[in-house]
Parts: sequence; C-alpha cells; structure tokens
Amino acid sequence: MDGTLNQNDISHVVEADRAHIWHHLIQHKPFETGEPRIIVEGKGIRVWDQNGKEHIDGVSGGVWTVNVGYGRESIANAVRDQLLKLNYFAGAAGTVPGALFAEKLIKKMPGLSRVYYCNSGSEANEKAFKMIRQIAHKKYGGKKNKILYRDRDYHGTTIATLSAGGQDERNAQYGPFTPGFIRVPHCLEYRAQWDLSGEEYGKRAADAIEEVIISEGPDTVGGICLEPVTAGGGVITPPEGYWDRVQEICQKYDILLHIDEVVCGLGRTGTWFGYQNYGIKPDMVTMAKGVASGYAAIACLVTTEEVFDSFKDNPDDKMNYFRDISTFGGCTAGPTAAIENMRIIEDENLLDNTVKMGARMIENLDQLAEKHSVIGDVRGAGLFCGAELVKDRSTKEPEDEKLVQAVVADCAAQGVLIGATNRSLPGLNNTLCFSPALIATPDDIDQITEAVGKSLGKIFG
Repeated sequence: MDGTLNQNDISHVVEADRAHIWHHLIQHKPFETGEPRIIVEGKGIRVWDQNGKEHIDGVSGGVWTVNVGYGRESIANAVRDQLLKLNYFAGAAGTVPGALFAEKLIKKMPGLSRVYYCNSGSEANEKAFKMIRQIAHKKYGGKKNKILYRDRDYHGTTIATLSAGGQDERNAQYGPFTPGFIRVPHCLEYRAQWDLSGEEYGKRAADAIEEVIISEGPDTVGGICLEPVTAGGGVITPPEGYWDRVQEICQKYDILLHIDEVVCGLGRTGTWFGYQNYGIKPDMVTMAKGVASGYAAIACLVTTEEVFDSFKDNPDDKMNYFRDISTFGGCTAGPTAAIENMRIIEDENLLDNTVKMGARMIENLDQLAEKHSVIGDVRGAGLFCGAELVKDRSTKEPEDEKLVQAVVADCAAQGVLIGATNRSLPGLNNTLCFSPALIATPDDIDQITEAVGKSLGKIFG
C-alpha cells in the first residue's frame, strides 16, 4: 500500500461503511460489533485491506471479474482519455469505442456478428430472453416462448433471470417468478443421476433435455440458456459427448441456443470463450465480468446475423425491431476498457498462461486430495477450478457448509482469498472455488493451494 490514507482517514471510512453501505451476499449482524472488510488497494494479483493486510486474490475480485489483474495503468489512461472526448451517448447512436470493440470481439467469435451493449450480466441475459420471446411472437404466433435452463446454473439477480435460475437458495423468498421458464437436469457426473460414465453419461444428460422438450411440447420451446461451465453451482465441467448432443437437440427442435459466458468469457477457461472448448455453435452469447476486468461496467449480448435479421425483415411494421434500450449500454468507458483489456490478454499471451496455470492448480488440488480425504472431487477448466468437500468419499455426503466456510475464512487469515458455493444449493454449498487472475504465476498458484492444504489439515485433520 502507498499509505495515501492515514489511519484516521481509514477509521472514518470504516465507520461510514458500517453506517451506510448495504454489502452484497453477506449477513450484516456481525458488523454491529466487528468491522466489514474494506479493500483499499490492488496490484497485480494482490489486494490490501483497511488494516494493511496483503492478500493473494484467488477469486479475481470476489466474483471472477478482474481477469488481467489490478493496477493496469494503460486501461485507466485509455478510459480517462475517452471520457474527456465523449463519455456517453445513448445506444440508438454509435460511438467510436463501441464500434471498434465490437469489431475486435466478433473476430474472436466465428459464426456470430452482432453486439448489443448493456451494463451487467443479468441485463444481458434478460435481453436474450426478450429476443427469444419477441421472435416467438414474430414467427410462431407467440407460442414458442418457453425458455429452458439447467439445474445448478445461474444467470443473474433480476426476477426474470432468477426465473431461469437453477440455484434454489438464491431463488428462495423472491417468488413468484416469471412464467415460461422450464428447468432441465444438471450434467455433473460426480453426482450422477444415471448409472453411466464418460461420454455415455454426457449423452444421457443431454437426452434428459430432449425429454423435457418433448414433455413441454417442441412447438412451445423457443430457447435454452446454459453456462458452458457451471460457475456458482459448483464449477461443473460438462462430460464428453454432452455438448455435441445438446447442439443436435437444439437444431432438431428449432431452439435458439443461448450460452451464458458471464463468468467464462474473455479467457477464464483458457480460450476466449468457454463454449469454444466444446465446438458449440451458439445463436446467442452473453458476457460481462471479464470483458473489461472490472475497470468499467460493460456487458454484451452477441448474436448471429440470422437472429439480427429477424428484427428487420419488415421495415413497414413499426413493431418489427428490438424495442429495447440499456441506458448505460451507451457509456463509452466500457468498450474502451474492453479494447485495452483484450490487447493485454493478447500481448501477454494470457490464454496460454491460463491453460498452464490451470493445469498446475488442478495438479496441486489433486495432490491435496491424496492427503485429505475430505476432497471428493477436483474439476475445472483453465483458471476456473473447484474442489468439492465431502464427509465420506464412498457416499459422497456433502461436507457441512460451516466447515467449508471455515476453510475459506482460515485461508483469508493466511492472506489468501478463495471462494465457495454460497447460499446457492440447499445442502450442496460444499465446493471451494478458485479463479485467480489470468496473470497468475506458478508461485501464486502454489501459495493458494498451500494455504488450502494448511486449512484442510487444521479443520479436518
């Protein structure tokens, strides 16, 4: 830390925070007697709190966002320069950074061609849902309006995205929900729903989607929204055979395939987008977090030209376009930061680094599993990894959530921030989550997993 804030200043900040800030995802009762954590500064893969304590950030800003790390002066300078020139204009008109980032982005996404800007992953997913619904009215008399979503997947915090939310604890107490969203089974082989394995299991998990489509009526289902790798639902990588079969099913029943890349996008899995690991050809892709690594708010919905064309086929019809707006989709800071964020990923070969460091993290976690029987399963893609904790490997009974959180807390005490499934799945909030910045070094990875090993030894013996 550079010491810009003196102790009196930071004491005032802590009191102001405690008195006025409503934090995300956390119970505030403990703050009546204790302090909230305030992150004061970040550099590279490390952050410092109000007490000057240094932490390795193993979760990229807490929620898989700061892909290129903290303190990137080039991004800050690019945003500053753009804001002085033009900070905003509504999305009914274009801007220079908006056009240039869209061009760069589309080059990374063969088969897709159009970018709709907005300001959050939740909003991007809502835009996709609205497009699917409007297409249903334009082409199918309104009937083909149902949208499928997967158990354990997560798509946002709004009522509509919670309606497509496969995490029941996140959804609890927020209903009633928007009708027309239908759940399909998850594809986590570790918690197998069928007595199969490998590619056969993957195909069977996808076939379960077809069974739901047939049950609902193929003429009523217009879209399906899936994460390429399930994030907050337990870091679930799909089995072999799964995505090929999903693609076949979508084509067979004329269902738009919407891939939610809010977490996986812009390098997290070692490819530009998570779906590119599996040969998927989506109709729509949404993204947010890593697009600008948190240096500015930006989210995108990207579509095929076919989807785009369906909204301009009859210019004489005053209702025949996507009648939607996102106010802050017109901010120029987002695409400006995103352009520089993409340049950094390219120039520093961060996709390659993500693959290498992700393999190292999986190897380290596998080694911990050999020492600690509480680790039931290790899984992940790139620098997006999970370790599921269980009481018994043979029964796979989930470990107590309080003990899982105790591991997270003990790692933080050691100066390493990791995550865990949190208020997501009843009885299954038992997966430790790791997603350090794409700039992570071998030493960073080793320090993260060493802290986990010490915590597991202390808590579980």
